[in-house]
Amino acid sequence: MYIFFPKLNPIIFTFGSISARWYGFMYIISFLFAIWYGKRCSIKNKKKWYEKKVETLLYAVFLGSCIGGRIGYIIFYNFTYFSQNILRIFYVWEGGMSFHGGLIGAVIVMTYFSLKYKKRILEISDFIAPLIPFGLGAGRLGNFINSELWGRVSPNFSYAMIFPNSQYQDLETIKKHPQLKLLFEKYGALPRHPSQLYEFFLEGLVLFFILYFFSKKNRPIGCTSGLFLIFYGVFRIFVEFFREPDPQIGLLENVITMGQILSIPMIFSGLIILSISSIKKNKL
Repeated sequence: MYIFFPKLNPIIFTFGSISARWYGFMYIISFLFAIWYGKRCSIKNKKKWYEKKVETLLYAVFLGSCIGGRIGYIIFYNFTYFSQNILRIFYVWEGGMSFHGGLIGAVIVMTYFSLKYKKRILEISDFIAPLIPFGLGAGRLGNFINSELWGRVSPNFSYAMIFPNSQYQDLETIKKHPQLKLLFEKYGALPRHPSQLYEFFLEGLVLFFILYFFSKKNRPIGCTSGLFLIFYGVFRIFVEFFREPDPQIGLLENVITMGQILSIPMIFSGLIILSISSIKKNKL
């Protein structure tokens, strides 16, 4: 009952030596959606400051997230490689971004805006948080189309997926588990969890609707931000049990992934913010 990865072309079109890819297109769509939805929310909730500054704020947050995401990947996931190959830091088209690093970059940008315009940072983050899940979901769809960041090998899961691009990782898995060799020879690759789709569903769709319905009502400042941190952290930790760990890191202490370690502080931070905000009941 295994499912074979559909023949999806990650390239939309090619013009000369330039190729337009679905993965990059997902980020463009996400950014345009964030601008549209941000303006809609600012007008609906009569937040004049955001209505005037929404594009500037989102451009800055997007840039901060990209820079932070790249730096975070280098530090958290592959520091040894990039310290020996400095120029590769700038090869962003080869991939290598960290959500947690991107979050830190976004927080730095929001801190700057809060100081410049004398707005509380949690007030700004409450405005930004509901705009993020759409981008997360779109990014995971891009990962799926690229046939990358697939899940762990799961021969006993009937609806596991055969990813042709996973063959190099499959060979490493077979070294540790020789009994999987026959399965590899039969299907050309080992069956894996389609973890990109799990993340699309939880971090994209589910998280979007949680924040959408929660933020429709007038909430104490910080509650939306706290809720985002809690649910993203929980969803990410859960999905990491099905996602193939980064090969250069693997499972730390043979138990936990780097993504899970980085998500734990998010949950605790979210609980603290949500608790303090609920006690103060300082509404917008």
